[in-house]
Amino acid sequence: MVSDDDDSDLKIVDFGLSKIIGPNESSLDPFGTLSYVAPEVLLQKPYGKEVDLWSLGVITYLLLSRVLPFDDEDDKEIARQTIQEAPDFSFSPWDEKSKEAQDLVKKLLEKNRQKRPSLEETLQHEWFAEFKEIHKSRNEASG
Repeated sequence: MVSDDDDSDLKIVDFGLSKIIGPNESSLDPFGTLSYVAPEVLLQKPYGKEVDLWSLGVITYLLLSRVLPFDDEDDKEIARQTIQEAPDFSFSPWDEKSKEAQDLVKKLLEKNRQKRPSLEETLQHEWFAEFKEIHKSRNEASG
């Protein structure tokens, strides 16, 4: 939490396993926690910053549904699901979530890294529009 206020902004950070990658660089090093790792890392393909958008999709899925999109007792099964299966949106509470929320998570959990949205595209997604209005109203009220 950024502050002790009831309406404080939340920041999610985990540098337990990390690697600095320049704007036009890629890596083959296997970094990350299995349930949050993008398919291209598991397939040992070159990857860049798009793996962070995948992880954001996993975190968003988890926050909205209270379960991981790809999970099992067996690590090999988690890897298989991550590489081969689409995330499941057919259970509660997904039926209570907006189409915009589901659309964003589906796009972030796109298996093909080249089709996954960039950070800029993610921040421009319609799901964030309502939050921008709330933040704008809060800033105008305090200013």
